[in-house]
Amino acid sequence: MARQKKKTGATPAARALIAAGIRFEEHEYEHDPSAASFGLEAAEALCVDPARVFKTLVVDVGGRLAVGVVPVAGTLDLKAIAAAAGGKKAAMADVALAERTTGYVAGGISPIGQRKRLPTVIDASAEGHETIFVSGGRRGFDIELAPADLVRATTAIVAPIAAG
Repeated sequence: MARQKKKTGATPAARALIAAGIRFEEHEYEHDPSAASFGLEAAEALCVDPARVFKTLVVDVGGRLAVGVVPVAGTLDLKAIAAAAGGKKAAMADVALAERTTGYVAGGISPIGQRKRLPTVIDASAEGHETIFVSGGRRGFDIELAPADLVRATTAIVAPIAAG
């Protein structure tokens, strides 16, 4: 079961939010290495509607990396994120490159506190929730915050980029 802890600043994402004065809650859970979907695992472990849990996906848009943040039960519309990021085509980034660039491991990539800040697009559905959950920077650790605060922390744009 999920357990809540006090803000520890244990990851670059949490430290960045603390430094920015943004309110958030940390949620830690026991990660199952055999889980097929890290995001759906988080929703289940935290007893949260999957529509409120968002995954962070790194994409290559015309030779530049960008981040898409979409609900875990859906998929990323590559044409939509390409358009939102000012490109014509997008493809999923190489996992090793995504890890090197963000400083996080796959399944724990946070849109916040990345080693190299990447342009970020958050799916418009996030605005329909008072708070949403995103990776806190490691597997088994999510951060809950208001969508507007996530936009502020990442200097993101909001656009309809989810499919399904």
